[in-house]
Amino acid sequence: MLILNGLDPLTSEISNPLTNLSRTTTTMTTKSLNPQIPNNQGSALIIYSGGLDTTVCIPLLREEGYTDIHTVCIDVGQPGEDIAQAEERARILGTKHTTVDAKEEFANDYCSIAITFNADYFGYPLSTAIARPLIAKKAAEAGIAVGKEVVFVHGCTGKGNDQFRIEFGLRKHAPGMRIYAPIREHNWTRTAEIEYAEKVGAPIGQSKDKIWSIDENFWGRSIEGGRLEEPSYQPPEEIFAWTSSLADAPNEPQLITIDFQDGKPVGIDGIKVSILQAIMKANELAGKHGVGRIDIMEDRMIGMKVRENYECPGASLLIKAHKELEALVCAPQERRFKSLVDAQWAELTYQGLWGDPLFDDLVAFSNNIQKRVTGSVTLRLFKGHMQVVSRSSRFALYSEAVASFDDSAVFEQSEMTGMVRAHGISSLLYSKLMGENGG
Repeated sequence: MLILNGLDPLTSEISNPLTNLSRTTTTMTTKSLNPQIPNNQGSALIIYSGGLDTTVCIPLLREEGYTDIHTVCIDVGQPGEDIAQAEERARILGTKHTTVDAKEEFANDYCSIAITFNADYFGYPLSTAIARPLIAKKAAEAGIAVGKEVVFVHGCTGKGNDQFRIEFGLRKHAPGMRIYAPIREHNWTRTAEIEYAEKVGAPIGQSKDKIWSIDENFWGRSIEGGRLEEPSYQPPEEIFAWTSSLADAPNEPQLITIDFQDGKPVGIDGIKVSILQAIMKANELAGKHGVGRIDIMEDRMIGMKVRENYECPGASLLIKAHKELEALVCAPQERRFKSLVDAQWAELTYQGLWGDPLFDDLVAFSNNIQKRVTGSVTLRLFKGHMQVVSRSSRFALYSEAVASFDDSAVFEQSEMTGMVRAHGISSLLYSKLMGENGG
């Protein structure tokens, strides 16, 4: 890494090899030898959710000498009570608070792209990952409005993926401005955060017994922390909010028809909808039938394997329908290559590299395919399962005459004899050579 006069040109932070000094897991001090902790305090903007990690940052920054503390909450579809709670906690703690409504932008410019790429990272539709680039972008705009000397503050830990996603986005949209991650730099555990919050009287919802951390937007909901991290632990029913248990799901199946135009959902059961309305309605319908519970072992960016629980009913339903419609309209080679493109897009998105050159290239390729992803898909929802029962499109690469076993006028079967005889010829030659040479 190139360092000029002790200054890191990527971060505008002072670089020093003594990066692990004066770290503690339970107590905080106002001065630190850790060079990642800015010492010329003044204005700070906390990317605020109202949760534990960001709430404890407020009194901590005051202890460290910050005199002008701003908080910004980016609304990407969190429950209204969560937004109100963040605003109330910011008021109690005396920050200059702003809430930015980004729901429509999130649906139209982020969730819609996730649908067209059949978003899937080892079974996870990237609900948290696709929100972070937008949150970073909107936070950067808010910080720039405060002033060029403001320090961006986030509550990410050193073990998670969000530290990469948020800081990449901030450096992209607010290059050269300083970034501070108190939880990571002070090496705090969640238990230590709770102890500190109790000590200073910061309002939090967690306790040492109920330590779950919930992150939510309308594309999905993640629940983690405490015993939920144990691979062998069976999650209690109380952690789920969007999806019915199999016992409580309806005893009768339901058929749902989703209409697509250029790869994006435009109608559900014959009623025209916006992207946001489609997601909300899909959440309701799929969640009622217990669809969208995801329990996976996830490989984080730093190499750590973790157990994650998600609820993504609407995302699961819309992606399933879209993928089936793509299968109907794509040529075989195109379909196979699109699956590789989807996987690469998911990897970049998981890493938070929204806007990477390859990312933009993949979007351009997908957009060309989506011009034909127009039509309807009907699915049967029942007791946690989704089954596609029909699909139709004016761009369907399907011919009943060619596919039927009863029509000989369009497709003459005897013409296949030579093609079948040549099938696998190189493999047959290889097998023969191995046999002759004792292989």
